[in-house]
Amino acid sequence: MSDLNSSVKEIIAGFAAGGVQVLVGQPFDLVKVRLQTGQFKTPLETITQTLKYEGPLAFYKGTLAPVFGVGACVSVQFFAFMEAKRQLLQRFSAPGQKDLTLKQFYLAGAFAGIINTPITAPVEQIRIILQTQPSGKERIFNGPRDALSKIYQSQGLKGIFRGLNITFAREAQAYGVWFLTYEFLIRNIMNFRGLKRNEISTPELLLCGALAGDALWLSSFPLDVIKSKLQSDYRFGKDSKFQNSREVASYIWKSEGFKGFWRGIGPALVRAIPCSAATFTTFELTIRLLG
Repeated sequence: MSDLNSSVKEIIAGFAAGGVQVLVGQPFDLVKVRLQTGQFKTPLETITQTLKYEGPLAFYKGTLAPVFGVGACVSVQFFAFMEAKRQLLQRFSAPGQKDLTLKQFYLAGAFAGIINTPITAPVEQIRIILQTQPSGKERIFNGPRDALSKIYQSQGLKGIFRGLNITFAREAQAYGVWFLTYEFLIRNIMNFRGLKRNEISTPELLLCGALAGDALWLSSFPLDVIKSKLQSDYRFGKDSKFQNSREVASYIWKSEGFKGFWRGIGPALVRAIPCSAATFTTFELTIRLLG
């Protein structure tokens, strides 16, 4: 298999994995974001109040942008990770080294997160604003296109890429740990059972993916809280409540203390299990299907 063919297959498999990730995780993500931004106090309150006032379809608010956006994001993530693996093994491996060290897996994952950030930041800006805006007559944006247009008219590209720096930090840490955890678990299964990678069963892939998902959030959640709160402020320019992530972090610390940086961690960990499991498994099985 040529490098070009490998790259194309990785991009296709990543896009498929991203689409599945959104469909599985969007309801959990809406609950997480609304908790992080202070709209509700508990997951149960978030679910019941959303159902009561907005109906079940509200749990898929802002889904259109993520289906394509996250598909592209995950596609870039996996391609960047796989390419980083190849380059690290080729350029920085010791004589006889056949696989990356744990540190190198982390660096490859962090690289994937950084490369992906210019796509992730605007996609999540639109999604979070749509998820947290008022409903009914007080609604400000009528879908992703309207939100994109109004933000651009008000603030230009600066508004579209709001929270870019904190997103860089979150993505590097989150995906460094995500890929590291998954590859560590996969390697141990292969060594313990004497299997090739394409011989690992679907349940084992799901388990490794699920554990990697929770590791991702436990290692990066405070950064995500800061990012969500910054991006959920739909007032722009001088009218914004927060001008940067430092102001958000200071506000959270003064108003809620340490626990404020973990608001919404429960739904995030619950969501991570099916989402991360589905993402990695879809990627692995698609690669196998493509041959």
